[in-house]
Amino acid sequence: MPGSKSETLSSLFRSASKLSKQWKSASPKNSAEDIALKNYVSSKPLSEIAAETLKFNSHGESPTLLSRELSSIFCGDLDSDLTDSEESSYRSGLENVLDVPWLANEGKCNTSARQKVISRERKEKWTFKNTEISRFHQLVNQCGCKLGADTTIKVFGKLGRETGMKEYNSLIKLCIERARETNDEEVSLQQLSKAYQLLKSMTEQGFQVEEESYGPILMYFVDYGMVQEFDFYCELIIDRNADSLARLAYYEMLLWTKVQNEDKIEELLYHLSLYDGTDKSVFQENYLLALCESNRVKDFERLLQTIDTTTISSNASLTNIFKFLGKYRLESSAVKLLQELVTSGNGEKVISNFIYTYTTSIPSLAVEDIILEFKNLHAELELKLASSQYQNLIKYCCELFKVHAALDMVDQMFEGGMKLSLETLNSILEACDKSCEYQLVHRIYSLILRHDIKPNCETFRIMINMTVRSKDFEGAYGMLKDLEKFNVRPTPGMYNAIMAGYFREKDTRAALEVLKKMDDANVKADSQTFTYLIGNCSSEDDISKFLDEMKDSGVPLTKYVYMALINGYAASGQFEQAKQVINERGVHVKGFNEIRSVLVSALASHGQMSDALKIYEEMKESQCKLEPKAIIALIENLLSEGPLDRLLHLLEQLNGLDQWVDAAYRVISYCIRQNHFRSIVDLLKKLVDTYKDDEVAQESVFDEVFCHIAEKDPINLQFGLDLLQVIKKEIGLLPSRQCLDFLLSACVKAKDLEACHLIWEEYKISGLPYNILSYVRMYRAMLALGDYEYAADILDKIPRDDIHVCSVVQACQAAYGTGKGKGKKKKKKTGKDVACET
Repeated sequence: MPGSKSETLSSLFRSASKLSKQWKSASPKNSAEDIALKNYVSSKPLSEIAAETLKFNSHGESPTLLSRELSSIFCGDLDSDLTDSEESSYRSGLENVLDVPWLANEGKCNTSARQKVISRERKEKWTFKNTEISRFHQLVNQCGCKLGADTTIKVFGKLGRETGMKEYNSLIKLCIERARETNDEEVSLQQLSKAYQLLKSMTEQGFQVEEESYGPILMYFVDYGMVQEFDFYCELIIDRNADSLARLAYYEMLLWTKVQNEDKIEELLYHLSLYDGTDKSVFQENYLLALCESNRVKDFERLLQTIDTTTISSNASLTNIFKFLGKYRLESSAVKLLQELVTSGNGEKVISNFIYTYTTSIPSLAVEDIILEFKNLHAELELKLASSQYQNLIKYCCELFKVHAALDMVDQMFEGGMKLSLETLNSILEACDKSCEYQLVHRIYSLILRHDIKPNCETFRIMINMTVRSKDFEGAYGMLKDLEKFNVRPTPGMYNAIMAGYFREKDTRAALEVLKKMDDANVKADSQTFTYLIGNCSSEDDISKFLDEMKDSGVPLTKYVYMALINGYAASGQFEQAKQVINERGVHVKGFNEIRSVLVSALASHGQMSDALKIYEEMKESQCKLEPKAIIALIENLLSEGPLDRLLHLLEQLNGLDQWVDAAYRVISYCIRQNHFRSIVDLLKKLVDTYKDDEVAQESVFDEVFCHIAEKDPINLQFGLDLLQVIKKEIGLLPSRQCLDFLLSACVKAKDLEACHLIWEEYKISGLPYNILSYVRMYRAMLALGDYEYAADILDKIPRDDIHVCSVVQACQAAYGTGKGKGKKKKKKTGKDVACET
């Protein structure tokens, strides 16, 4: 808990000074072995040395002499002893090492010629990537994760490598991450101690402590409300970097808002109002951003009124401010700020981007209303809408799969004489494809033809796929013919889309015809083509035929082809052949687990559960993860035979939210059939916890469960009633209307009149007012259970001015009777009664 962690860690700074002295005093010994080893390792890239050592440590292989010696350094053991024979062998090995020093300042590579040789030798061994993080920076992270901060720094010292800013920042960040991850207060204390000594070491070595160094530490103290520790660190930071004072103000405001110290917040804002330094605007900006981060609306508006927004030079800061204004619908403040930016001479494009940020941050606003607000603000500020702004909104619509709104905006762009970029057009097509709006392909293709847009191969591939998805194969072939008009060459992907469509329709003949058309068009089949062909084979001969064609064509065997082979063999009943696929020499190690997962799934789906579980156990022993699809296949095929423990264990292996929820409901349905009450409750608690931030989803968690209970044959009504009480008492939620509707149906099925009245009362208890459907359901239940007198009372409450309601009432009366003529006193018919009778 944050509170207990804060109290325990308050002792951190009492031991920090002592730890720092111990750390500084630790220096490598100058024994002959250490000197020799230092000379050796300084001639090799550090990443090569670390790789050898870490490989030895992780695989548990028998250590070589060099590995043992390196391991002793990386693990902090500086006193490793060698036997005489080992030492002799070790020294002879040192005589033949590469003379390529790690550092240029070793005094051995002063000439440019020598430096070129070194560079060439290193390039022969290493491939350098053009990324922001250097090879050495990545190595620091690896060493820090495997060995810890202290040992990593000792290693650098052993190699004559000075620790720089990037290395310090990486190690500090690593310490804070570990402190956050653990629930052990002692571990948190140790990690923060290391972070402190790293920060202090930076200052002692003359480095200027920047936000990249102290930011993660201060955010940790903010998140856990650790005030004294925060102050202690700030003193150290200010001592070495006085310019950081304004930025520290941001973290200080965050801290006081986190601990809800209203007096301190008021004090900061008051002192800021009195301050007249030249850097006042910088303090105002940082306080404003902190208030945004803390969702302090009133304090934010109050400060915004006093600040000269033209002094905010950072567009990133203004973007965060406009996000906040949109989030809390502070329209007047947003308009005022935008007007000030217009007056100050900011560019129209920049201001338009701020309007976009503001409008798209407004919660619970329909896309159409966001577009309208966006246009209205441009009109109010007399700003012209450019094509770039339209395209930003189009992309926003596509992200939300509001493709109709996106296409409407495209029409408006063309009406305004603007041009649409091909990138934006393709994003609309992809959104249509993903949202299954396949019919819109014809509208989009019409736009391309009318407005002289030049589509590329990807444009046509998506359009052909959408046309096929809508089962318009003739239209897809028509698009292939139109390629010449746009000077676009056909690709295998276009034909593959058509082939896949025919296979989905189980039209194998037409799918094979696609292969012939590819050959006629001089388009070579690729690995995806053969994946479809092999995966849909029904015999071993067909598989061999396509496999030979693939090899003759020089198409490489990808992991997807291996997967297709497994599915093809399994579908044709050749299970031994399917299992042999993973023994092929060409199977890449990188995709090996995915291929094995497909094998597990294929075997399970075709009833070979013993083989599937055997492979699964082998993967588990070698600590290989099974793909979610394979886990779900195992669960599905174990539902008929269990056991429950295995099902629950498989469920734990799923990490994806949607996949876990889907599988959880499958297991729950099994538990209902087998009457495993406690397991159902445990799984429901996990489901509720999964949707803890979504009230709508929480309400529907139990619906499917009670649906299964109502449909079970024979019905176990008490099971449902007990579960209802557990949901109310243990989980602390009220059932939804749909849950009670299912239980009401279960009462009729179980012919339990008493339980029926009990559930009827639950509607009131749960705050669910009776509606027409509730009365109709209860009326039916009372007729079915023979309580005609109560049924008559319910009938009086059903409005019968709707013909559909009347027809349902009449159907219930026809099925169960009304009890008239059985000694019951006849009630006088009303106009409504007559209206419902035929």
